[in-house]
Amino acid sequence: MNWMAEAKTMLPQAVALRRQIHRHPELGLDNPKTRDLVLDQLKGIDVEIVRGKSTSGVVVSMHGARKGKSIILRGDTDALPMPEDTGLPFSSEVAGRMHACGHDAHTSMLVHAVKLLDRHRDQFAGTVKFMFQPGEEGFHGARYMIEEGMIDADACFALHIIPNIRAGTIAGKPGPTMASADRWEIVVKGRGGHASAPHDAIDPVPVGFEIGLALQHMVTRRHSVFDPVVVTVARVAAGTTNNVIPEAIELEGTLRTTSPGARKSAQENIRRVAQNIAAAHLCVAEVNIVEGYPVTINDAGFTGFARDVARALIGDKNYLDMAAPVMGAEDFSYVLQKIPGCMLQLGVMPEQRDPSGHVAPVHSNRMMLNEDAMATGIAMHAAVATKFLAA
Repeated sequence: MNWMAEAKTMLPQAVALRRQIHRHPELGLDNPKTRDLVLDQLKGIDVEIVRGKSTSGVVVSMHGARKGKSIILRGDTDALPMPEDTGLPFSSEVAGRMHACGHDAHTSMLVHAVKLLDRHRDQFAGTVKFMFQPGEEGFHGARYMIEEGMIDADACFALHIIPNIRAGTIAGKPGPTMASADRWEIVVKGRGGHASAPHDAIDPVPVGFEIGLALQHMVTRRHSVFDPVVVTVARVAAGTTNNVIPEAIELEGTLRTTSPGARKSAQENIRRVAQNIAAAHLCVAEVNIVEGYPVTINDAGFTGFARDVARALIGDKNYLDMAAPVMGAEDFSYVLQKIPGCMLQLGVMPEQRDPSGHVAPVHSNRMMLNEDAMATGIAMHAAVATKFLAA
């Protein structure tokens, strides 16, 4: 089966759908316009459709000629709450929203994988389930769909675009492939006073600064470089004017790890560092850690299988073995906790770059992608599904 050749014939339609979604980005767990676009594209195709109760998520099931195994293919549908500054003619028409993580491309590729597999449904056994999922950007959309009983299969597979590698290539690794993501907040409380007389107050501001620096020392001295930990202080807030020592300072940031063990110990270390440094300066530190997505862990066996499929589809030189995990996070991790499978990265490096050669990454207000690579994504979905079902 020449999946690539067929996928390329679908590329104009796939690009048009991607651009339509890009113009009208939706946020969070409710993406009704995107869902309706998807369902409209699938009219006339013999599939079963299950809609989510608490989200706009949809699972579309296609049955082959005979009974057999099942596999889930996933595409996320939500955008980010941020401005777009690409200057593209199909830029977001909704102020403060942008498809800066490629979910518009993910959705369009998955829609066209449905259409491609429909042409060949008499040639495979089993069921392909297409998971159109909202709320990936911090809203735990996959978890909601799992809790509602929508996600059940023998295997799962997903692609995520990445603008920083050559268009049309596919990259991946077994084991941890993306990090966990936890949000932490530290509030250091002292005693306010006049800025000219800090000795009559208990100034929490330098204590907060010291904690921020100590967290970086903690990462390098308490955690192995072979089990990565990232602690970033992303927000600091204190005070109201120049001549008042405030009662408190707030620090907020993110914790990223690539193993459950490192995640647990890093959480404990953040608490210990903050509380003990505060106590040393007669302050009190309140630490709150909100757990986000778990580590995205690719099943080793399925990743090897998907790597072989990719090499057969696009050639050995176009499959890249990732040396290390990506420290971003992904809620497909919930699906991988339940079902063996993997997430691979699809290179979409744009031809248009700034004079320095810089490529805007995902979550950038200038992120763009090479739409020709979408044909590889469509073909890869079809190839992985049919090869797995035939095994």
